[in-house]
Amino acid sequence: MGILSRMIPTEDASARKREIEEKLKQEQETLSFIRENLEKSDQLTKGMVSILSSFESRLMQLENSIIPVHKQTENLQRLQDNVDKTLSCMDHVISYYHVAKDTDRIIREGPTGRLDEYLACIAKIQKAVEYFQDNNPDSPELNTVKARFEKGKELLEAEFRNLLTRYSKPVPPILILDAISVDEELEVQEEVVLEHLPEAVLQDIICIAGWLVEYGRNQDFMNVYFQIRSNQLDRSIKGLKEHFRKSSASSGVPYSPAVQTKRKDTPTKKVPKRPGKDDVLDIEIDSYIHCISAFVKLAQSEYALLLEIIPEHHQKKTFDSLIQEALDNLMLEGDNIVSAARRAIMRHDYSAVLTIFPILRHLKMNKSEFDSTLQGTAASTKNKLPTLITSMETIGAKALEEFADSIKNDPDKEYNMPKDGTVHELTSNAILFLQQLLDFQETAGAMLASQVLGDTYNIPLDPRESSSSASSYTSEFNKRLLSTYICKVLGNLQLNLLSKSKVYEDAALSAIFLHNNYNYILKSLEKSELIQLVTVTQKRAESLYRELIEQQIISYKSSWFKVTEHLSEKNMPVFQPGTKLKDKERQIIKDKFKGFNDGLEELCKTQKGWAIPDKEQRDFIRRSQKTVVSEAYRAFLQRCANISFTKNPEKYHKYHPEHVEEMIEKLFDTSA
Repeated sequence: MGILSRMIPTEDASARKREIEEKLKQEQETLSFIRENLEKSDQLTKGMVSILSSFESRLMQLENSIIPVHKQTENLQRLQDNVDKTLSCMDHVISYYHVAKDTDRIIREGPTGRLDEYLACIAKIQKAVEYFQDNNPDSPELNTVKARFEKGKELLEAEFRNLLTRYSKPVPPILILDAISVDEELEVQEEVVLEHLPEAVLQDIICIAGWLVEYGRNQDFMNVYFQIRSNQLDRSIKGLKEHFRKSSASSGVPYSPAVQTKRKDTPTKKVPKRPGKDDVLDIEIDSYIHCISAFVKLAQSEYALLLEIIPEHHQKKTFDSLIQEALDNLMLEGDNIVSAARRAIMRHDYSAVLTIFPILRHLKMNKSEFDSTLQGTAASTKNKLPTLITSMETIGAKALEEFADSIKNDPDKEYNMPKDGTVHELTSNAILFLQQLLDFQETAGAMLASQVLGDTYNIPLDPRESSSSASSYTSEFNKRLLSTYICKVLGNLQLNLLSKSKVYEDAALSAIFLHNNYNYILKSLEKSELIQLVTVTQKRAESLYRELIEQQIISYKSSWFKVTEHLSEKNMPVFQPGTKLKDKERQIIKDKFKGFNDGLEELCKTQKGWAIPDKEQRDFIRRSQKTVVSEAYRAFLQRCANISFTKNPEKYHKYHPEHVEEMIEKLFDTSA
């Protein structure tokens, strides 16, 4: 056991030793392998360094050889580019010397039909001009291309004129009427477009105008433009007037057959004809009114066209020039209307002023649109319409005042008095004149207000209406002013009629005359809106006229007193039935019969030729008179029924009461 125990450690040590020696051997082999590899690596590194050194050396040699070649090549390329550019510039410069020749045919033939090509040609010439001016200003070529450019510009100007002249046409009257018409039944109005130039032509004109402004340095074309378009505007309006003249002459209907509508701001009712006048005056008024509306519409359309063609800073001035001829002609026509009215007033033909009312109303109603259309024009242009309006208001107010005075001062001429006591011509003319004012109440009131006639009529102003100028008078004040004017006319008429009635020798005829005239005035007031206008300042107008009429009826009835007084009991003898009358008493009764008979016959014969045109009044007066006379006559006959005052009673008792009534029934009946 002891030997074994000693032997085991010895064997382990040997094994351990062999193991260590084995590992050591392996490590030595590994170390030796590493040394060999390191040596090989060093050899390879040395070889690589050698190769790299050799490569670096060769690269340096190559660089030293290539760089000079590269620089030389780069210089050569630069030289080549310069040569190409020089050649190109030479070609470009040489081309300028050929521009005149190359463009000769196109310039000579003009731009018609090939505007784009022509403008491109002009652009080449313009560039040539710029080149020679900058590089060779003394060269003859500069003068050549300059002349060619001016020729091209001249032909462009001519083309501008030719296009405008060839395609600018007056707007047809029917199209104008449709453009200014208003159909009140349509909520949305379809605007009529006025096309003055075909679209393709318009674009060419715009293009030429743009070139002339930008490159041509030319403004003459704007004068050409306004002259041509001004002529067409004036011709369009004159064509409309001619349309009215021809249409009215042939059919009496001077309107567009295409659109039967009411025209804006034109009278819905015709001005009643003046005595002895025909339709010519109405047509002239209607024509002028429509021409005013046409001018506004056409001018607006011309301005819209002008905006596309004329440079912005020249638009207002060109437009101002364009509309002058047509506007001046309209204003001249308006002045002629004023002058005609003034001459009529001098002849005391005051109804002639009525031609001004529809025109003045239309001018004032359209003034804001007129002013808007002329916005930006010269002050002298803007003031033309207000000046005409002022002239019309002045002459109108003068006519109104002189008319009122003429009613008051109309002379009492016996030969001019109606023999039958009917309505006097002065009355019918005065009422007709006042009725015609109804369609133009605001216009007439403003006329009076424009002349500050409120002081004349002593009309108090409402504090809210106070102002230093007549233009601030309100519509309500104008209405009161017109009402007072009408009352003044009626008052003057009443005074004149009263004076005229004294021409009649027969007081009864005088009463019938006043009755007829007062009744005519009242009925005329009631049948129209005049009564409402009168009562604005004279609340009792109706009752006052009724009182006047009643007074004249009473005055007329008094003419029968000389007939009915014979039927009274005055001087009638008192007697008992069966008592024989004395001769004197019988004579009294005979005289009463004779007085009644003679008076009845005389009155009926005379008054049968008198007239009471109003059937209602005529029947009333007859009926009233029949009642009074027949009742008195019946009572008289009854008192004389049992009295024997004559051997021939039929000689005195000529009429039965029914016969008397029949005779009275025929009063005021010239046909009986």
